[in-house]
Amino acid sequence: MLGTVGLAACSFSPDVPQSPVVQSPKAQAEFVTAEVAPVNASTPDARWWRLYDNAELDGYVARALEQNNDLKAALANLDRVLAALGESRADFFPSTDISAGVTYERDERGIVTSPRNDEDLTYNSGFSLSYEIDLFGRVRNGVDAARADAEAAAASLQAARITVAGETARAYADICAANQQIAVTENTLDLQARTVDLTRQLTEGGQGTTLDIARARVNVENTRASLPRLRAARENARFRLATLVGTPPAEMVEAAAECMSSPIVASTIPVGDGAGLIARRPDVQEAEKTLAASAARVGVATAELYPRITLGGSVDVTALQVASLKEDGAVGFNFGPLISWSFPNQTAARARIRAAEATMAEALARFDQAVLVALQETETALQNYAAELERQAALKQARDVAAQSARMARERYELGADDFITVLDAERTLAEADITLAQSQASTTQFQIELFRALGGTWDAADISTAGI
Repeated sequence: MLGTVGLAACSFSPDVPQSPVVQSPKAQAEFVTAEVAPVNASTPDARWWRLYDNAELDGYVARALEQNNDLKAALANLDRVLAALGESRADFFPSTDISAGVTYERDERGIVTSPRNDEDLTYNSGFSLSYEIDLFGRVRNGVDAARADAEAAAASLQAARITVAGETARAYADICAANQQIAVTENTLDLQARTVDLTRQLTEGGQGTTLDIARARVNVENTRASLPRLRAARENARFRLATLVGTPPAEMVEAAAECMSSPIVASTIPVGDGAGLIARRPDVQEAEKTLAASAARVGVATAELYPRITLGGSVDVTALQVASLKEDGAVGFNFGPLISWSFPNQTAARARIRAAEATMAEALARFDQAVLVALQETETALQNYAAELERQAALKQARDVAAQSARMARERYELGADDFITVLDAERTLAEADITLAQSQASTTQFQIELFRALGGTWDAADISTAGI
């Protein structure tokens, strides 16, 4: 009977409006800037960091996904929302209550008005049952809203995982980039120190001046001055990595000590298409589920305009002695429907409907915005990645030319064909070219990570438990 009533129930929950952004040709097409970047149209891998083929990076990301405190908080939030879903589902079933008690009574006047004494104990027990007939979908829409909330929380957890993985890869790459730039600077410093020695020897042989030596030493000290900043940047990256993997900074002193260059994905990067991106991005999924929850709550609010019908019954047993609780005369019961209806004053109910509809309109706008942001972030990441690769190719050529010029300048100076200013300018140009190229390689890695983050991750049941949704 209850199942028949449930099937007959109607719902006032509005259909979730289809976002016009999702239907646009832009969302269905290939990415505009994919033509200029080394990418392919295959579906991105959820564990994108493995494309770097770096076992140390894999280990740090795995630790972060297991130990990061932000992820633990997001997982706890998902558990809380799942518990709320379980509570809302309980409304589908009858609610029951069992009671038992003992009452002590005393007539202070000492007047006996019944066969009882003026002091006595009364024993009572009872059982009650009630069930709401969900004719207008209040319960069902409430459960739908709670389910959508749980799905939104799961998507939020997935978004947090992508952020933590991206930030972990970024911190590791920053350590590697700092190591590389420190090594480049130290090599430059060594080269400049040899130039100082050469200048001193030439001066002692009558081919140079003490001014040339001073200029060479200025070059050395300027280069040496950049090392503390680079070392501090490396330590800062280690501190960030420690926080991400959930350990104290002191335990990460040797992190990535052997990594001397920024990790780079040498192959083309899978990016998929716009439609796949929208279906995959967890922030879009979260916005979609939030929209579904707000639509269901419109149905909950609308159902309050109509009567709420509850079937209920109770059995009560009262006696002066425990043994008498079994006697027929001690038993009383009642059964019947209860109808409650806030009619004719429905001002508050209609106000709640307007508030729920406004919340749904807000959720729709946020969903549209999430789609646009997903497309914008991906296109931007693709453009930045392609531009940095083009810039890096030019910087490599510039660095090669600078190295050749510096070598020629030193040789000509030793032969007396050029003055020392030419050597200093050539070495300064080479040092700047080396460090700029190292910075570009670091930027390439950062833009790759940004692209991976923009592409989002895929759902993996092994990573996030959605049991109970």
